Amino acid sequence: MILRLRYIQRVKDRQGKTRLYFRRPGHKSKRLPAENDPGFLAAYNEALAAGKPETLRPKEPLRTLAGLIDFWMRSARFAALAETTRSTYRRILLDMQRQDYANAFVTDFQPVYVRRILARHTATPAAANNRLKILRVLFDHAVSERWRPDNPAIAVKRHKEKAEGAITWTEEQIAQYEARWPHGSAQRLALALLIYTGQRRSDVVRMGSANLRGDLLEVQQQKTGARLLIPIHPRLAQELAVAPTSGTFLQTPGGKGYTANGFYMRFRDWRIAAELPEGLSPHGLRKAAARRLAEAGCTTHQIAAITGHATLAEVERYTRAVDQEKLARSAIERIKL
Repeated sequence: MILRLRYIQRVKDRQGKTRLYFRRPGHKSKRLPAENDPGFLAAYNEALAAGKPETLRPKEPLRTLAGLIDFWMRSARFAALAETTRSTYRRILLDMQRQDYANAFVTDFQPVYVRRILARHTATPAAANNRLKILRVLFDHAVSERWRPDNPAIAVKRHKEKAEGAITWTEEQIAQYEARWPHGSAQRLALALLIYTGQRRSDVVRMGSANLRGDLLEVQQQKTGARLLIPIHPRLAQELAVAPTSGTFLQTPGGKGYTANGFYMRFRDWRIAAELPEGLSPHGLRKAAARRLAEAGCTTHQIAAITGHATLAEVERYTRAVDQEKLARSAIERIKL
């Protein structure tokens, strides 16, 4: 019966005891008796009928993890994140608020509790690491707001990820896609923008004639804010010569620009039509661009100048297989009779 009543919230205190609160948007919060208390319904009805909006001061968020999540999502720090990052974080944060640990008080969290949260995602290490990253940010915000003195997520190690992330396109797969979608098509333009700029789809969908600077393409990355000037490859120049001259280069059949997620779904349809396997994505073409540059003998610094990676570690991971093959071939050549 309790679950059917509106505005009831259960909260566990630091001793593990469950307490009930009447919380109605725009009204004062009121502590209620336990549900087995004879006066519970009377107290609930009184709060429902007599609650007055709180106008004297902003309501202090309840210092649970769920409250911290709401608090952070209303902060300037969250608003300063890139739109795609906010969207990704919001999806994970809302899922975290639905979990049982969301009602625990922020001051009660210890590293061991953070590890237990991550243990729920052992089968998907990337998901566990995403939550660890977010928990570190959340508790950093809690420290800055003096909700607690330290960050319990800092001492927790990331899960080892066996997967290499997005699958890098091979030259055969790129050629198969090009064979299906001829020069001058929107599908071919999409491939050229991805493979010859090495940028994320969130940046590719925003490119247009306004980004052209002679033989350069100016890009300000949405995720990092980095500003890049990328020389236009001759094959990309061929596709840009017949691309739309107003708005963005990539446009929907209705003439509008794509969102990053909308483009992802449309590109998936193009990949399927080219009879290419599952798992190949726009990000895989970004990795293929880095691979091509590595195979051409470019240094990690040169590759980063195109892809815009803030650190070289990710570039080195993209190109590790290329370096290993070259070293292995060189080694065998040395021992040939």
